[in-house]
Amino acid sequence: MTVRDFMKLKGRRRIVMITAYDYPTALLVDEAGVDGVLVGDSVSMVVYGYPSTHHATMDMMARHTEAVSRAVKRALVVADMPFMSYEPGDRDAVINAARLVRAGADAVKLEGGVEMADRIRAIVRAGIPVMGHVGLTPQRYLVLGGYRRRGRRRSDAEAVIRDAEAVEEAGAFALVLEYTAEEVAAEITDRLSIPVICIGSGRYCDGQILVIHDVLGLYPTSPPFAKRYADLRSVILDAVKRYAEEVRRGEFPGEEHVFHAKEEPP
Repeated sequence: MTVRDFMKLKGRRRIVMITAYDYPTALLVDEAGVDGVLVGDSVSMVVYGYPSTHHATMDMMARHTEAVSRAVKRALVVADMPFMSYEPGDRDAVINAARLVRAGADAVKLEGGVEMADRIRAIVRAGIPVMGHVGLTPQRYLVLGGYRRRGRRRSDAEAVIRDAEAVEEAGAFALVLEYTAEEVAAEITDRLSIPVICIGSGRYCDGQILVIHDVLGLYPTSPPFAKRYADLRSVILDAVKRYAEEVRRGEFPGEEHVFHAKEEPP
């Protein structure tokens, strides 16, 4: 899957993206046939337990991008540019985007609309494909007043639409639209010629993306827009509890798990 292949999917069929942060998970999602794998800056929260994506660093993102890219053979690999890796200026943005490409990413993703159009242009001019991200932008949750829904009122809806159009005009090949009213997401999807991938933004986008841990049910709670397709938390808890019980009772390891010396020990 190349960026060009990805763009051609708009209007042909729905696009499937999912996050992955490590080698074994990336192997599985690629084999499952997703179109794109995002190495999200949400790794700071989902894997490392930090309270926000602000704690993701370039070192962290490069390390996880390397792991994922080594596993993925078919899907498009997109790496998130973490907080303050592109905001300071075009030069920083290009250098850090290049580092993620060297780590194995096919493209990078950054948050922001009108105010980040110049950064997108600079990275694209350097030869690196950019996926935009508007609507709820988690890296800007402080100025947004929290992780709030976007597009419920006309003025906010118009602002999100302007951001989406600015991202396309700046040269992005696709757009992630997060936690935005379904009607606004439908309007943006219709207006833009690039694929619009939604997370929590309704049914009328060109594709969807979810965090793998939400899909698998690995945490007690999930965002309201996520659907659990499995309950691995219960499966893992049960497996580890049974393992602990068998060890304590002396049932594991059993005869089938050991080997014997050919001769009696001295």
